Amino acid sequence: MAFSSISFLFYFLPLFFIIYYLIPARAKNVVLLAGSLFFYAWGEPRCILLLLASILVAWLLGRAMRPEAGAGRRRGLLILGLVFQLGLLVAVKYAGFFFGAFIDLPKLHLPLGVSFYTFHAISYLVDVYRQKTPPQKNLLRLGLYLALFPKLVMGPIVPYHELEPALAQRTIDAQDVSDGCFRFTIGLAKKALLADALAGLVTGIWGDLASLTVLSAWLGLIGYALQLYFDFSGYSDMAIGLGRMLGFRLPRNFEHPYAARSMRDFWRRWHISLSSWFRDYVYFSLGGSRCAPWRHYLNIVIVFVCSGLWHGADWRYLAWGLATGLCAAFGVVTAKARKKLNRFNPLYRMGWFKALWQCLVTNALFCLTLVFFASAIYNTDPFAVYGSLLQGWD
Repeated sequence: MAFSSISFLFYFLPLFFIIYYLIPARAKNVVLLAGSLFFYAWGEPRCILLLLASILVAWLLGRAMRPEAGAGRRRGLLILGLVFQLGLLVAVKYAGFFFGAFIDLPKLHLPLGVSFYTFHAISYLVDVYRQKTPPQKNLLRLGLYLALFPKLVMGPIVPYHELEPALAQRTIDAQDVSDGCFRFTIGLAKKALLADALAGLVTGIWGDLASLTVLSAWLGLIGYALQLYFDFSGYSDMAIGLGRMLGFRLPRNFEHPYAARSMRDFWRRWHISLSSWFRDYVYFSLGGSRCAPWRHYLNIVIVFVCSGLWHGADWRYLAWGLATGLCAAFGVVTAKARKKLNRFNPLYRMGWFKALWQCLVTNALFCLTLVFFASAIYNTDPFAVYGSLLQGWD
């Protein structure tokens, strides 16, 4: 049930909020979890058991990882939890990609939102293991954290320790409802008026690679970059607005990414919750920047490759992650050298020119790496697209 659909806007949303606001505070979690499960079952009735299994296993293993259990036992339980959650994700999303060439596997249906609730479950287990938060004894609250419908299907990804206080107790006033409605409306406008309008133009261009010219190729690429932003940031705004109306403060997910002046800055602004998740649970676990320089650069590339694979089981997503990671690592490697060289460029003394130039270069790099991502979406040959983009340079 998409947030922009008629069934959500005119049936589920008003009926659910009437019930939610009328019931006493002690029953709100029960109603919210029931509504979230109904929301998910509406679109994925066959896969709700996977969501329930993820909730139950995370709760049982979290309870078993109490501080007095001992470091070795807690580490083993964490590994078991990661194997289960990631194994579930691999089984339904990546089995054909990794093993399809060797084994004749049946094509499985990809459950809606499985990548998001799996990452949320991992966040909870790692937070408990690191003792950032105590194990949740209340199955209802943990189930609500994993199944909360505003963030269930497309995020944002919120670490458990950030939402834990609101799961136990929250208040809602008229300002929360007003601000939430406004944020939801802005997101709906981005999605319905801008992203969907751009989708027709972009699909027409990407669907006919044989007739691509330099101009149409660049128009299609820039159009897709804008469509992707308005679609995803619009959904994030709707999720944040719904969360606010329910008493949850979900974090922002986009912060003017096309105003970024470096690739590193760009990924601090784009899909912030996913970038933060990979930083906290993958990048830091690999050693982050507190290691040899070559390992630091490798860690950056590994994180982006994982991010590419997370988006889908296709070699083009992997290529997008690799290309993006190499650009980010190259930016870190050359940062000091570029800063020294820029001292001799008189134009860089003009602050507006420096900002504009860096912004243009960053967006051009993002669009060029986005060819692999868009090619996976539209099932096209990325190298044919690159040929069209660059044919005027031969």
